Amino acid sequence: MELNEELLFAEEDRQVVEFIKNYLPQDVKERFSEDNIYYMLDLFAEYCEKSGVFDTEDEDADSEIDVEEAAKYMARLAKKEDMGNFDPEDIRWIVEGELEYEGGE
Repeated sequence: MELNEELLFAEEDRQVVEFIKNYLPQDVKERFSEDNIYYMLDLFAEYCEKSGVFDTEDEDADSEIDVEEAAKYMARLAKKEDMGNFDPEDIRWIVEGELEYEGGE
């Protein structure tokens, strides 16, 4: 990957994280650092890959994402990887924020 592509992806990631930080309710926002949000986005991408969401040609693939199941998966993996004990209900906000961001583009 060229440096320009890497910078482009880094800027897009930063924009997504900023959007999600503004999307989260204040009480949930207080429980997630910026690094936590980046980590959760990585877990969400992993969930989508494992669940086959990326395998579809359907442009409305977001409708196939089970937000509750994704949040539970992410919470389990974060705990397993010793990244923290997060409530799936809080993680749902991050997933929904990511979907909202992608839907608004």
